[in-house]
Amino acid sequence: MNFILFDENWDNLLPLTYTRPVSELRIGILTLKEKWEKRLQVKTSYLTQDYLSQKYPLTTGEINVLVNSSVCPDEVLVTEILNMKPGQALLNDENVIAISLDEYELKEFTGEITEEYTVVETKAENIVKISYPWDIFSNNGVELEKDYELLTEGRLSQKLLSTNTVLGDRVFVEEGAVVECATINANSGPVYIGLDAEVMEGSVIRGPFALCEHSALKIGAKIYGPTTIGPHSKVGGEVNNSVITGYSNKGHDGFLGNSVLGEWCNIGADSNNSNLKNNYAEVKMWNYTQKRFIKTGLQFCGLIMGDHSKCGINTMFNTGTVVGVSANIYGAGFPRNFVPSFSWGGALGFMEYKLNKVYDVAEKVMERRGIELNDVEKDILSNIFENTAGYRNF
Repeated sequence: MNFILFDENWDNLLPLTYTRPVSELRIGILTLKEKWEKRLQVKTSYLTQDYLSQKYPLTTGEINVLVNSSVCPDEVLVTEILNMKPGQALLNDENVIAISLDEYELKEFTGEITEEYTVVETKAENIVKISYPWDIFSNNGVELEKDYELLTEGRLSQKLLSTNTVLGDRVFVEEGAVVECATINANSGPVYIGLDAEVMEGSVIRGPFALCEHSALKIGAKIYGPTTIGPHSKVGGEVNNSVITGYSNKGHDGFLGNSVLGEWCNIGADSNNSNLKNNYAEVKMWNYTQKRFIKTGLQFCGLIMGDHSKCGINTMFNTGTVVGVSANIYGAGFPRNFVPSFSWGGALGFMEYKLNKVYDVAEKVMERRGIELNDVEKDILSNIFENTAGYRNF
């Protein structure tokens, strides 16, 4: 059986999915792809947008099991999928969880379940599905608990130094991690410290929390769970119920709450986002599919920021702000709560962020992490630049 993760809900998860398939989103400790691969114990490939397919290729076989990458796996789903027969479709109500196809059927697959398939209803309950960007931080606590159990089962943690104050016993520290003079409360949820990560002096952590490999909490950081800091990131200040995908920095004081940051983002010193309207009303957020602001069903909802976007010092983000890919925000006042991709400016107005300058900055930023901005990455950014031009009517 050849397993493929397909993008059933890619457009509703923009701007985070402009630069990646749905399966590369991080929730809990792991990405969705990592979750499925660890539970299925197989390698998977991608069925995604054409312009992403060179970086995220598709591998086919005689029998292909397509798995909905916006669904978070659990033991029941994995067992059901491993027991699927050719021509079967696993559904939850009308939502496709997985479908088994031969090579010819795969080429003709449109995402629709026709009469020729044998429909099987899943017995799994409380399925976590990522339908909108805010579902990532909303479900982060549930997924962090599941990932913690998955990654630590049968393993021994590295010992914490006596300079730390620890409440509770659900703390796992990977090899090479350094934790000094920190206060960790794991009574409210597990705390996972990844490979070669660092928690600097004076940091205060309330779980559930994950600090992924090669990331750092700066001196005096204040973290409220459920929060995840992805790999190769640096975080300081106050963070509450947020997910930083990876390779991003929020290195200074300032508040980030109920938010999701992509990769290669940078939050300037003393920048803050609002996560609660002053009239306590339900928060609306920009939706690319409907091209309007839609209800989130949430009272607490902060900032969604696409890859390669940055803000200058003292930036203020209003409740429910969506920032696209490769935007550069600065200046006094609140910028609009939908900032199109490749925008340069702030509350006083925006201009287009030219593609040659985008490449120049991205190259320097990625080089600091030992990663090359190659032609594949440039092609992806170029495609996004063209596809989002209609939003930049400055």
